[in-house]
Amino acid sequence: MDERKPSLGLSRHVYSGRSAEEALKGVDLNRNIEALVENPLSHLTPEQLQRDVRAFAQANDLTQYSDLLKRGAHIAKDPQFYEAVEGVTELEKQALHDERTRSFRQPRALYLTIVICSIGAAVQGWDQTGSNGANLNWPAAFGLDTDRKSNDFWILGLVNAAPYIAASLIGCWLSHPLNHYLGRRGVIFIAAWFCFFSVLGSAFTQSWVELFICRLLLGIGMGTKASTIPVLAAESSPASIRGSLVMGWQLWVSFGIFLGFTANLVLYQLGDIAWRLQFGSAFIPAVPLIIGIYFCPESPRWYIKKHRYHDAFKSLQRLRNTPLQAARDLYYIHAQVRLEELMLGDGDITVSEGKEQYTSNGRYANRFIQLFTIARIRRATLAASVVMIAQQMCGINIMAFYSSTLFTEAKASERSALLVSWGFGLINFAFAWPAVRSIDRFGRRNLLLFTFPHMAWTLLAAGFSFYIPEDSPAHLGLITLFIYLFAAFYSPGEGPVPFTYSAEAFPLFHREVGMSLAVSINLFWAAVLTVVYPKLSDALTPTGAIGFFAGLNVIALVMIFLWVPETKQRTLEELDYIFAVPTRKHMHYQVTKVLPYSVNRYILRKDVELEQLYKFPST
Repeated sequence: MDERKPSLGLSRHVYSGRSAEEALKGVDLNRNIEALVENPLSHLTPEQLQRDVRAFAQANDLTQYSDLLKRGAHIAKDPQFYEAVEGVTELEKQALHDERTRSFRQPRALYLTIVICSIGAAVQGWDQTGSNGANLNWPAAFGLDTDRKSNDFWILGLVNAAPYIAASLIGCWLSHPLNHYLGRRGVIFIAAWFCFFSVLGSAFTQSWVELFICRLLLGIGMGTKASTIPVLAAESSPASIRGSLVMGWQLWVSFGIFLGFTANLVLYQLGDIAWRLQFGSAFIPAVPLIIGIYFCPESPRWYIKKHRYHDAFKSLQRLRNTPLQAARDLYYIHAQVRLEELMLGDGDITVSEGKEQYTSNGRYANRFIQLFTIARIRRATLAASVVMIAQQMCGINIMAFYSSTLFTEAKASERSALLVSWGFGLINFAFAWPAVRSIDRFGRRNLLLFTFPHMAWTLLAAGFSFYIPEDSPAHLGLITLFIYLFAAFYSPGEGPVPFTYSAEAFPLFHREVGMSLAVSINLFWAAVLTVVYPKLSDALTPTGAIGFFAGLNVIALVMIFLWVPETKQRTLEELDYIFAVPTRKHMHYQVTKVLPYSVNRYILRKDVELEQLYKFPST
């Protein structure tokens, strides 16, 4: 028997591009018509797997871990039969069993990473709401009068939008080159300093132009941070609980928003300097982020991307419960990354005379173009863009930026407006907690499809409540009630999903640039809405403006239904097969299978079963 049969090309010697495709039985990572989700190791014989692991260990200075890597590779090949793998200890078997039954039993280093990422998210939230309370006073301090000068509406909107303008046009796009040279931790460290100094500078400004410049600098930090922190969390987390851990970004953004509203409420009585303190107080969470980020392990996938496998293994050993689990994940990630390089045409790797050659062709501009030209990546770009823009379409950031102004338009006093805004922040944070479990149990897509209809009707009801006579207690009461209900539906759905989804959707070599584009889209439209909303509300009245966003929620629901596939409980590398399914096939399935099923099951109350789109032959 010829033991040198061509394998997957996972060792340093690539036997042929054709053999990789052959081993995958025709699963094309750009056109997966059969919707197969395959394990790239499942078709290898034990001899092939042993040979590839041995070559991998020799090529990457991991020979001292050869036996461990072999056991890990066998478990990665057949995860459900780990007890049959020779040499696995009882302690290791228990750890592998706990992955399924006690999935949140993880090492301290993983939770430290998630905590620090959560602090970074809280910085983002506090930065967003510092201007909310300050908007009641800083325009007058700089001589702006929105009641008499229509141009001052645009200045107010422009200053509030400055962080999102800078984040979308500069900060997000800096994240890719900075990540390339500095890694995830280095980028977060630099971004934290931007967030620290810029908000302190805002507290000492003497004109709206100076305030605008400080907020532009804040945006650079916000953009690079928002593009990197969810990626670090996603790349560090196990697949079974990745959604729960990565959604910590939005959960703690909500907490930061709540803290910002709390600071606004506490500081508003301090007279002429209140707005300065409201801006400057956002420096507080940046301090532990600056200190804590260097105690976290670097992303193992970033090390793998740099071909630093020894460092990647050390990082995984900190992020997993046993060295065996670290070895399994290292080799499985390596297997999928090699296929990504060979089959997605990344440009960093070419095959010549049976050997891999690394080139510089796959750099920033080329990878950006590939977001739209490579089918698998284009589908991820479409899905990530939809969930990101939907977050702005739903209207949540209008509430986050202008809730105090909105409630004063509802004839609330300054104190009442700040107090009601504080309640909005509390609900936004409290109702994000259910998603910690539901995002991996029910899935990203299902949460969105459930919550968007409810966000639409609650906004519509809030808008119509403005027609209640202003002297009636029900006027402010019902506006507040429906806006609170809107926040309660937003928080477990469109709140955590966009950044979680975008951080996991792209293949490794396009993850930074893909996340940069997704976050840029999100923050660009946040900037547009922030600039436009004061004038929109003035032209359409608050009822018209809120009703406009209710309609956008319905449009976003249709976009999500057609273009956003489910990603729950798949490894980052297995998502290659999910996004390899053609968009037309996915849309056809939703319209011809899911829609009739939903009508029959939930409206007509019939006992029907849904034909599944994805097939998992190796599980």
